[in-house]
Formats: sequence, C-alpha cells, structure tokens
Amino acid sequence: MLTRTAHRTLTEQLADRFAERIRSRLLPAGARLPSVRDCARQQGVSPYTVVAAYDQLLAQGLVEARRQRGFYVRDLAQNMPLAPDGKAQAAIENVANKGQLLREATGGLPSGAHINATALIRGMFHQGASQPQPGSGVFPGVWLEEARFMLAAVRKVTAGRALQEGTFSYGEPLGDAGLRQVLARRLSDLNVPARPAQIMTTVGATHALDIVSRTLLKAGDPVMVEEPGWSVEFARLAALGMRVLPVPRRAEGPDLEVMARYCEVHAPRLFVSVSVLHNPTGYCLAPGCAHQLLQLAQRHNFHIVEDDTYSHIAPDHATRLSALDGLRRTIYVSGFAKVLAPSWRVGYLAAPTELTERLLDTKLLSTLTTPSILEKALALCIEQGQLRRHAERMRLRLAQARARSVQLALEAGCRFVTEPAGLFGWVDTGVDTDMLAQRMLDAGYLLAPGSLFHASRQPGTLMRINFTTTQEAAFWRVFERAREQVR
Repeated sequence: MLTRTAHRTLTEQLADRFAERIRSRLLPAGARLPSVRDCARQQGVSPYTVVAAYDQLLAQGLVEARRQRGFYVRDLAQNMPLAPDGKAQAAIENVANKGQLLREATGGLPSGAHINATALIRGMFHQGASQPQPGSGVFPGVWLEEARFMLAAVRKVTAGRALQEGTFSYGEPLGDAGLRQVLARRLSDLNVPARPAQIMTTVGATHALDIVSRTLLKAGDPVMVEEPGWSVEFARLAALGMRVLPVPRRAEGPDLEVMARYCEVHAPRLFVSVSVLHNPTGYCLAPGCAHQLLQLAQRHNFHIVEDDTYSHIAPDHATRLSALDGLRRTIYVSGFAKVLAPSWRVGYLAAPTELTERLLDTKLLSTLTTPSILEKALALCIEQGQLRRHAERMRLRLAQARARSVQLALEAGCRFVTEPAGLFGWVDTGVDTDMLAQRMLDAGYLLAPGSLFHASRQPGTLMRINFTTTQEAAFWRVFERAREQVR
C-alpha cells in the first residue's frame, strides 16, 4: 500500500505504480484506469491525490483522458519508446508490493485489460517476486541449479587450444560440428533420421522457428498454427506480417477437417505444431492423426515445423511427425532452455537436405554464427551422459510436483479440461481469467490467462498453470479469494 515518506509523495508513488504496469504492458493499450473515486477509496488517499497522479501519467504520455469516460492507457508502440533499461523488469519484480490499484466499482476490469505475451515472457524468465509464479513457462531456478555440471564443461572446453579456437574466431556457420554429431545421435534415438549436415544450431528454439518462418514465408502468406497454442508464436508471426490461421488442437492432434478447408481456400505453406506435450494442453499426437496429417501436407504441398521443446521431459516413444516423415516435409526444432539454463540459448533445427542452405543463409543474415564455446560444452555434457541423468531427475521431480499441484487445484474448485501431463496444466477456473489475472497481480502473482493462447483474444475461464510453481497452498488460498471477488 502507499505510505507517507519524507522523500516521495503519495502522488508520486501512485503515479509510479501505474507507470510501471503500463510500461511493462501489464496494463495494455486501451485499458481504462479506475475512476478517481474508486482509486481514492481503494488506496486510502484523497481524490486530489489520484487526480494529481493521473495528471503525471498524462504528462508522461502514458495515458489519455477521454471526455466523460475516464483515463485510458495509450499505445506505447506508437507514442513513445519502451521503458528504459530495467524499468519493464522492475514492474514485474515489484508486483508483490502492489496495492489493489485496478479494481472497478463493479468488481471487474475493463474488457481490454489483458496481460500480453511479452509481459508474460518478462515474468517467466525474470521472476523478481519472492513467491513462485504460476504463469511461468520454465522450471524454477533452484531446479536448474542442479545442472552445475555445465560450468565444469565450460571450464574444460576453454582450457588450452580449445579456448583459442572457440573464442578468437567465428564458429562454424551450421554450428559446432561436435555438437551436431551428438545431436544426430540424439535424434536417432527418437527415430528422427538426421545427418549432422542437416542440423543447424540456433540461439534457442524460438530463433529456430524464426529462421524457418523467414526462409519459407513472406509477408502476407498464410500459416497454420495450433489453437490454443503458444502466445509468442502468434505474436511473432503477426509481427512478420503473416496471416495466422488457427487450427483447433484436439487430444489426438490438430483438427484435420479445419486444416483441409484452409488448404483448399488459402493454400498455406506452413503448419507449426507441438506434437509432444503440447503447450498449454499437454496433449500428445496420436499415430493415426499423425499419418493423416502427413498425407494432407503431401497432397497440398506445405511444410510442417515440429516444435519439440519439451523433448527432455517427454517419453522418447511418443509419436513425432519428423520420425514418421523422415524429414521430408517436416522440420524438427528443439532446444535446451527447459532443462538447462535459459540464458545459454542453445537450440537447433533439423531440416530436409534441400532446405539446409536456404535456412543457413537466413541464419547468417541474422546472427552470423552461434556461440561455439557453449555448444562445445553442451556436446560434452551430452556425451558424458550428464544431461540425460539430469533430465531423468527432472522428470521424476516434475511428476511429484504435478501430483501435488493437481490435488491443490482440485481442492480449490478448479477443473482440468485435459489430462495433466508435462510441465503445464490447462485449468478451468469458472471465472474470467483476464479479470482474475489483474486481481492476482495485486497479490504478486503473474497468471497465464487462457486468452493468451488464442490467436484472437477472447475472455474465457481457462488458464495455464506451471505444475512446479503451484505446489504451495498459500497461492491457492489467494487464488480462491481473488476468484470470489471476480465473481
């Protein structure tokens, strides 16, 4: 709550709190601020203090006043640059200290008040609040600290001649040859036939997806993406000017009838899919659906990007399109951010031979090469079996966390709309989760509302939870109170 100090007035504190949320896009363009009267009552200050704070936001260009309608957040992308260094992250980190700034007299929020994809990324990769964040997309840092063997690997590969070879020259364009050989063996274990020459390292799996999109598509091209799906993928494709065609994701796989209609009407050139431990539902592709999907791709001449980001926590025997197809129409993408340090940003793709040079050209134009030191260290960790043993421990620990989280969610009155699997749960809360997410921000929790995972954002009652960060009863007690307030 706001506190009187000799250094900062109540007006400055209130204006700064709203400014942080606006700059970090937790309050997006078009969201309406609470009325002066409601804000004054909620914060225990005078209406004059609120008016003065809103005036400061007006002067900073963060909000606009609409006659007889109130104050609304302006579009930062059009009106001003993003917050300076550290500001956006500070907003996420200070969420735990926020007062209840956003409540309306009716008990709800304006319909446009969404948490967007980039705000969620900031929150899930840079958790500043003391409590675990339910909307996070990664394992907790304390879990990843068990992979300290990576540091020893870096020290080993940077000793002597390796240091000179890896530091004072560009790496190989396709990526470190040793790592690509190791990855080829890893893919062989998954029945994906890829030679080292077909594998290219990238700056994380997202970079791999971007390389494929920029190589095979041009602005205006239609591309099919599963829905619900990864919010960042929707936003990334839209930013490139692509026409996003959402394909409903079922338990057995994508809706093939919808895809067939898209193919007849729009002739899309690409389909992006998560076959194994789909985000956010946890679904795994069924063999029958996989075969029909590959036949559809052959018939209508489009490629399939298979994002296998969760391969290290998934069963090796799970159905993968790249294994069935033999990398003819499929492009396999994966990385190591989920089980190792996200900051390493080592990913890779495996592609049909005829596409390799085109994909490499795109990589060279964007990043030249990738960090060979980290790639050599990763290859060493894989060769010595350290990564495999670490992943096995993570899978066991995740299974235990998932059991605890599921029990607490059910006791809190939630319903799982899909069978709990992998890192995420797809949960029905019974209330509008966009409104719920803003309520939970006041208590220091960043949620991932269901609307984030749809190409066309519509209010709904679903949310994605991270099983590793929702094991504490304290979170679910706060959740239940916030849900009752939304109701």
